[in-house]
Amino acid sequence: MSLGSLSIDNLLPAFGPIQADFGISDPNDLQLLVTAYMVPFAIMQAVYGPVSDVIGRRPTLMIGLAVYLLGGLVATLAGSFSMLLIGRAIQGAGLAATRVLTVAIIRDRFAGREMARVMSITMMVFITVPIVAPASGSLLLLLGTWHLIFGTIVGVAVLVGGWFYVRMPETLHPEYRQSFSFSQIASAIQTTASTRVSIGYATGIGLMMGCLMSYIGSAQQIFETEVYHLGAYFPLVFGCIATFMGAASFTNATLVQRLGMRRLSHIGICGFTLVAAVQLFIALLYDGRPPLLLYAGVFAVNQFLFSLTVPNFNSIAMAPLGSIAGTASSFIGSYTTLLGALWGLVIGRSFNGTVIPLSAGYLGLGAACLGIVLWTEKGRLSLRAQSQEGTGEQALPVAAE
Repeated sequence: MSLGSLSIDNLLPAFGPIQADFGISDPNDLQLLVTAYMVPFAIMQAVYGPVSDVIGRRPTLMIGLAVYLLGGLVATLAGSFSMLLIGRAIQGAGLAATRVLTVAIIRDRFAGREMARVMSITMMVFITVPIVAPASGSLLLLLGTWHLIFGTIVGVAVLVGGWFYVRMPETLHPEYRQSFSFSQIASAIQTTASTRVSIGYATGIGLMMGCLMSYIGSAQQIFETEVYHLGAYFPLVFGCIATFMGAASFTNATLVQRLGMRRLSHIGICGFTLVAAVQLFIALLYDGRPPLLLYAGVFAVNQFLFSLTVPNFNSIAMAPLGSIAGTASSFIGSYTTLLGALWGLVIGRSFNGTVIPLSAGYLGLGAACLGIVLWTEKGRLSLRAQSQEGTGEQALPVAAE
């Protein structure tokens, strides 16, 4: 999963050089480098999950990595902005396998609060990449052009693929392996979409991901060029905010078995919406250009709450779906990523030289997410201690190779 974060955040410092190389007049068009990646990333998740239920997790992931490498080579050699966007789309289509299969593999092995704990650890690793990715991208720009960034990512993907091939056993339980059947896939998708807790929390994830995508799409413009003019210090601020997200994942992994997935995530989404209101108030108070330390501090708190919420939402959504984990993860991943990418594009393209659109987007999506959670839980939030969550399903031992 960290390859996905690296594929986006490592590129942010290169927006300026890419704009100069291809003569792009509207800086907002550079956000297409994120959108072109995210839309195929969302759509192809609907493919990899069912395939992994048929042929297994390992071969499916290797196929996805091969597609990703092809996209990386196209992007590295791109001679036009259009070709670069095509390379980004191929990259997203390939790396969609990692999003689906990471969740499916975890669900193969774990259930309930233990799954939430492992998901938090996974997210903590995933979030450590944004801490260093922009800085590494800036370093690579000192050593060469933006083409070097894509070439380096290709090299990292080769190493990850080799490590996975050697070290990772097959986790698909033999009794859950399916023959390829459109009717079985449709039935699994129908089960996922009609399970109130799964579709409700999946929608919540999608809305929260919209916040993250809007931030990633406009972060370079906000911090580096148009609002705070940090220049070379942009990776430092971006990394500091990401540190809060990593700390939240560690906190969640530590507390989730004692406090429960619902309690932590419900506290997280309530806090997120409240802090987003403060964030927007501050933005309006200073006409969209609040002091850097004030705004970044409030924003970092909200990113902490984001990371306290989303991994638990994912675990709650997947909890009833162990027997169809691959297809369920595929549907949920595709749905949430597409929803997040589209909202991220809408909010990101609204950037007007201030932090007001981003702040308003955070509040609107946070409030909508809270409303969805209330609908899912029939008006009840779990803000107090509760009994162990779960559906009674237990994960089985990992299958032998």
